[in-house]
Amino acid sequence: MARSVKKRSEFNIFVVAQAGRLGYEALLFAASLKHSDPGFKGRLLVGEPQPGPRWDRDPRLPDHIRSALEALGAEIVPFDTPVFGGPYPNGNKIEGLLALPEGEPFVFFDTDTLVTGPLSEVPFDFTRPSASMKRENTWPVIELYGPGYAAIWRSLYDKFGLDFAATLDLSQPDEYWQRYMYFNAGWFFGPCPRAFGRRFVEYAQAINDDRPEELVCQQIYPWLDQIALPLVIASFGGGRPGPELCGLDGAVTCHWRILPLMYARESDRVIEVLEEVSAPNRIKKVLKEYDPMLRMIYQGRGRKVRALFDRDNLPRREQVIRNRIKREGFWMR
Repeated sequence: MARSVKKRSEFNIFVVAQAGRLGYEALLFAASLKHSDPGFKGRLLVGEPQPGPRWDRDPRLPDHIRSALEALGAEIVPFDTPVFGGPYPNGNKIEGLLALPEGEPFVFFDTDTLVTGPLSEVPFDFTRPSASMKRENTWPVIELYGPGYAAIWRSLYDKFGLDFAATLDLSQPDEYWQRYMYFNAGWFFGPCPRAFGRRFVEYAQAINDDRPEELVCQQIYPWLDQIALPLVIASFGGGRPGPELCGLDGAVTCHWRILPLMYARESDRVIEVLEEVSAPNRIKKVLKEYDPMLRMIYQGRGRKVRALFDRDNLPRREQVIRNRIKREGFWMR
């Protein structure tokens, strides 16, 4: 008999925002959540890194962006960054977890995400953490004389006393990158943010400070969060997402990453939500401060980019799309 798992329908959403681009992206995320899932009963927690020795400039949000986020129901959660900070801003998603409510299930999203459907109806199983599979073969980079994927990943699982064999996708061939558990850290979830965050910090620090011999030739940055994430997920009994989560990176959320790419390749529904939630004056007057949003959304450059591509016949390689946009003079980020 299949194991019955109770799904939690209420959870908190966590994003990280700070002065600059992430503040505008967070506002767009919050507006899309309110628009696409008005029945969401959890809390939208916006982590805000605080000034400290690891920041050259004050990373806190400007007051007017803070107010705009709070008007959409977001709660600003300050957190300190004793480990990462400015030198590795991806570490904000790791350290920020430690400031969230103990024991309350959470789902993290990068701010460059749009909610396009009822997120509250996604049947998360918070007893089995998982993360986004919308990733490319970015890490590790295999050298001519090795070691290979298996040796590199096994060394990490061994370092933390985890079961490497249990994480393999045996439908994929040996030494093919998709055989080994690797995620995009654009979304992930778990049962307790503080427990998850403590382990995430521990593993990321240990990899950075005392990497296994097999990783000596590997570039750690900017991939450190994505190197440590599958290990953290495995340590909590999680793994790859099942089909019940296909709405993420699908009909429910879109990790758009860069506005020109969003207009070039995402669905009509995504663009419809983007333009609808950015239209109200209280949102528009803030987003127009950020030049890529001003030009792409409000001055029509995004629609010109969209007209360059057939969504049913897109180039396979992202670089080809980027190059076409750049040749036409529409690239910005």
